[in-house]
Amino acid sequence: MTLRILIADDEPHIRDVIAFALERAGMEVALARTGTEALRRAKQGDCALAVLDIGLPEMDGLEVCRQLRRSSDLPILFLTARSDEIDRVLGLEIGGDDYVTKPFSPRELVARVSAILRRGRAAPAADVMRHGGLLLDPAARTLRYDGQLVDLTALEFAIVEALLKRPGHVLTRDMLIDAAYGPTMHVAERTVDSHVRNIRGKLRLVGGGEVIETVHSVGFKLAEAG
Repeated sequence: MTLRILIADDEPHIRDVIAFALERAGMEVALARTGTEALRRAKQGDCALAVLDIGLPEMDGLEVCRQLRRSSDLPILFLTARSDEIDRVLGLEIGGDDYVTKPFSPRELVARVSAILRRGRAAPAADVMRHGGLLLDPAARTLRYDGQLVDLTALEFAIVEALLKRPGHVLTRDMLIDAAYGPTMHVAERTVDSHVRNIRGKLRLVGGGEVIETVHSVGFKLAEAG
């Protein structure tokens, strides 16, 4: 089945460049010019991923992401013309999966989109992993804590999965970056902290806020199973 990608940017030239690159890669596209239009289009549920410009008119890309995350785990790749790392981290904290800074290479953007989509696909015949109240099912791409479903983005899922594969071990930020983004990606270490903070917040809602421990100056590990 051909995957449809939502492209939301108020600059026609950028929309056309991205659409051409994605269509050459065998994907379909849906277009939006404003944040309001992007949110409405994303909620239709027929897109596999959204490429959102942070600087959208009417409603910026970050707000679109915030509202969308209330009811959807649609993967989101941010486009940003801002070089400030805080903007990038904020986008990932509120549920974005990755970002590309303008000006960008269409080939790089397609590679990022493809990587996110690969992370979101079901893993073949992987064993369910348990640790205390955590239960992660790689094949179904679900995480539960004491039976309650925890909605995670693809990157957050990859981080929790990496921790569950090595319970009792401390994973450095670089190790978690490799697990979530792949070894060829260059991502700031503080971005990992943002993802972990977001995961903890989601776990806290179901009573598991202390599951992931910080090991000062090293990285993160799972708390001992109770």
